[in-house]
Amino acid sequence: MDQIPDEVFEKAAEVFRIMGAPIRLRIIRALCCGEKNVSELLTEIDTTQPNMSQHLNTLYQAGVLGKRREGVQIYYHIANTNVVSVCRAVCEQVEPASFTSV
Repeated sequence: MDQIPDEVFEKAAEVFRIMGAPIRLRIIRALCCGEKNVSELLTEIDTTQPNMSQHLNTLYQAGVLGKRREGVQIYYHIANTNVVSVCRAVCEQVEPASFTSV
């Protein structure tokens, strides 16, 4: 069996840490259909604006999300589709219909 460098496991653990918050999984699912701003996300996800912004920033800093500014609005989108695939695979193990509509 080939030796896998420790860095691979460390990076994988970091992805799982980032995905460890249910609200972040909800954000990713909401953005699978296309980019949205904070107000649009707040209509789909029950949380406060500061909490949403904190989680969006975490996902952005991790490279999961990208963003663009249009006037005063910031629109977020999926930047790393591999993370979406991991989320989909895990969620479908728990609830097969959870990501089928995206």
